[in-house]
Amino acid sequence: MKATLLALSLAAAAGAALPCAAAKEDLLRERIPGVFARAEAQASHLIDAMAGDTKRLPRSWTRGKLFCEDPTGWTTGFFPGTLWFLHAYTGKPEWKAAAEEWTVRLDSARHYTKNHDMGFMFFCSYGNGIKYGGHGDDYKAVIFDAAAALATRWNEKLQLIRSWDWPPFMQFPVIIDSMMNLEMLEWVSKNGGDKNYDRISRLHADKLDRTQFRPDDSVYHVTDWNPRTGKIWARYAWQGACVNGAWARGQAWSVYGFTMMFRETGEKRYLERAKKSADWILCAPNLPDDKIPYWDYYAHDIPAAPRDASAAAIMASALLELSGYVDEPAASRYRERAVDMLLALSSDAYLAADGECGGFLLKHSVGNYPEDTEIDASINYADYYFLEALLRFLGK
Repeated sequence: MKATLLALSLAAAAGAALPCAAAKEDLLRERIPGVFARAEAQASHLIDAMAGDTKRLPRSWTRGKLFCEDPTGWTTGFFPGTLWFLHAYTGKPEWKAAAEEWTVRLDSARHYTKNHDMGFMFFCSYGNGIKYGGHGDDYKAVIFDAAAALATRWNEKLQLIRSWDWPPFMQFPVIIDSMMNLEMLEWVSKNGGDKNYDRISRLHADKLDRTQFRPDDSVYHVTDWNPRTGKIWARYAWQGACVNGAWARGQAWSVYGFTMMFRETGEKRYLERAKKSADWILCAPNLPDDKIPYWDYYAHDIPAAPRDASAAAIMASALLELSGYVDEPAASRYRERAVDMLLALSSDAYLAADGECGGFLLKHSVGNYPEDTEIDASINYADYYFLEALLRFLGK
């Protein structure tokens, strides 16, 4: 068996096609203990690097430097979430203690109302603390406050949650990333909170389903609405290459978000949208052989364009869940593509060596290429969704 796995590993490293889905899954299972051991070592390095900084949270390793955020930053929930995943996999009390310590750093932001990212911030941290750490009313109260803050951004006329406050450049911008914050609203509505949050989530998702996608099922990053007329004012690529292109991470958010909404509501329209988005990616132009996309599927300098490991990690996690909701042959196709991505991410090409990348786990992600920030970087949400995907693969 080990000889077979070694041969498969060498074939994967050489870029050769692996022989079958079952063999790929065997190879991934063989790698997972080593990946989590590496994740433990890297998290320890990162915690040591931040010794003495008791308020901020790590965001990325970019151009040889560590970048951190105050609690109101949109990425702040991912490092605590990563620590909860380490606890979930290892069962070690030290990782639970670390996750608790870093999770409570967000407490001061629980009433923050200046953007839509409260789900990213609080459900990835406190939410995983409830799921994996056994926390109850203490964490639940924080999530309820975060959901209430997010709900202040709801516009009844537009039936949308406003993403950003950027006047006068944009009037009422809504981004595809916003789908990721609806899970927290759904959870609160089912766990003793405001039942209207379920209505808000569904109406927001419905509006994006109708208006955020092009006829070919690729997704716009930003749609700017006119609150007075209720009509679309403009479209923006923002983090993508061009307004009619396809930003890789945005396409991944769409699959993940609509798959989650199907799970939470049982509404088949969300499943259909998730399938359309996933199918677009699996047949996307310029998708490399290892299935780790360029930062944009229409980047002007392909094949020299930077890859985005974060988009692949998000997509792998989403595809694994989606594969459980669809019939064959789609179920096997989605699962196999997710495994392909996880095999690539767990290879030396993308997995940081011990002590490399400032303590982050994955190399080669892109934050915002048009703004020249976090290019070919290690970013906390790439690590988060990578480990989440591995736990989903294991059924944890």
